[in-house]
Amino acid sequence: MNKYKEIIIENISPCINEGHFAVKSRMGEVFVVEADIFKGGHDLLGAALLFKVKNSPTWNQVPMRLIENDRWQASFTPTENARYLYTIEAWSEADKKRVRCHQELELMADRPLAEFSAWYELFPRSQGHLPGRSASFRECIPRLLDIKHMGFDIVYLPPIHPIGTTKRKGPGNTLEAPENSPGSPWAIGSPEGGHKAIHPELGGFDGFNDFVKAAKDLKLEVALDLAFQCSPDHPYVKEHPEWFFHRPDGTIHYAENPPKKYEDIYPLNFDTEDWINLWEELKSIVIFWIEKGIHVFRVDNPHSKVLPFWKWLIDSVQKDHPEVIFLSEAFTRPKIMKFLAKSGFTQSYTYFTWRNSKIELRSYVEELINTDARYYFRGNFFANTPDILSEYLQQGGKPAFKIRLVLAATLSSMYGIYSGFELCENQAQGHSEEYLGSEKYEIKIRDWNQAGNIKEFITTINNIRRDHSALQEYKNLEFYETLNEHVLSYGKRTSDHSSIIVVVVNLDPHAAHEDLVNLPLAQWGIEPWHTYQMQDLLTGVTYQWKGPSNYVRLDPLINPAHIFKLTR
Repeated sequence: MNKYKEIIIENISPCINEGHFAVKSRMGEVFVVEADIFKGGHDLLGAALLFKVKNSPTWNQVPMRLIENDRWQASFTPTENARYLYTIEAWSEADKKRVRCHQELELMADRPLAEFSAWYELFPRSQGHLPGRSASFRECIPRLLDIKHMGFDIVYLPPIHPIGTTKRKGPGNTLEAPENSPGSPWAIGSPEGGHKAIHPELGGFDGFNDFVKAAKDLKLEVALDLAFQCSPDHPYVKEHPEWFFHRPDGTIHYAENPPKKYEDIYPLNFDTEDWINLWEELKSIVIFWIEKGIHVFRVDNPHSKVLPFWKWLIDSVQKDHPEVIFLSEAFTRPKIMKFLAKSGFTQSYTYFTWRNSKIELRSYVEELINTDARYYFRGNFFANTPDILSEYLQQGGKPAFKIRLVLAATLSSMYGIYSGFELCENQAQGHSEEYLGSEKYEIKIRDWNQAGNIKEFITTINNIRRDHSALQEYKNLEFYETLNEHVLSYGKRTSDHSSIIVVVVNLDPHAAHEDLVNLPLAQWGIEPWHTYQMQDLLTGVTYQWKGPSNYVRLDPLINPAHIFKLTR
């Protein structure tokens, strides 16, 4: 065949970094593939999308259709939680001779929890009733009922391993630790064991197994923290000193994140000459906990490790355990965060915590869902963490907590809170984002039903998410025009329009604001002169609206948001 007769296949979408990384989707979600397909001359062309589960010998195919300007499209729906391959073939209708696309691309079809989940973070040692004494896993089980009642899907635990005593930090991250200081859970390792051991005060594996079973019975999943670092007392320090960074005098270098210093933590050297054994050992940690019934991991500071390690680890684990979910806790530069997501992390922490104004929120969310990032970056909108008590929460009182909850739970299909959020805890240490009396360094005892809590509001929000399928999708968000800088409006809808949700939020926790919300009625099949019903799912009140522009007024002391359901 002469060169000018060859069929060209290019600009395949989605395709991440020329196919080096897998695209993300989920079971049951229609996966759409497009490509430019053309050739010289006037031959009519045909094309097909080929796909299969990665380890399957047999390809499936669906015909592609020409949509415009030599752009072709087809789709399929992955039915298994597995890695898929997809590619494109094209041919001239005259001779039917097929051209194979030059490469096979990869798709990770995750289970539904990977894209729709509500996380609740708690420190097991703080779930007791006696000040200064660690609770055990069995003592934590009653808390699961409360967490389930509020509507959460995942209970995330910071490190549960033995804690080192060398250079142990005291309350408030002080360098001198009183004798009864429990230390930071992230200073992992002591003579009792390392990453495959449980802190003795938590009750050992019998208690842990009971806790995991109790969670499973409530249809809650337990997530563990993967913090690949060691205290000076970790067994690795004596057994494998070559896995750490050494100063010229031979001592091991502790962790630093200027201006912070972590004298109680030794970082691992992923570039060590013995890197193969180190990497395999870290993988074995993940497999160990998978075999204990854990299939969700939050990964601590992955950006501080050698980046190629994560693709290797996640690919290796998901080859046999595609159900495993990895959440990247990387508050770092945008390109590194995105690279980690491309490398396979199922979900990613985001800058949501620091996006407060209307323009900040809208521009950031549109960056995540209206660019190629939508194919690999799933943003989990945690409203707070043990490290981040935002200025907005510090100054806004209870209305601020309600506002941020609505935004986190409805802008993204994945969100989380750190325990104490429901109690509106907002006391900071000085002018920082650190909590006063941080739970990272001491055991806290709380009254989970104390006056002023917003548990009922959280329950309502999570029930709304669970009852309305539009809120369970990640990439279907659209913003609606409002004039007031304090009023943000957006919505989500399913492709068949069976579920249409409109959210209006007053971003100012201190004052009431009003505005007109402009809706895209034509896209919903509603004529401008039609009357339609909007039911506020937070209050149950139904409003009769007419036309695209309608009035709202929100007082943060009463209700800072509307979550409307179009009932027609």
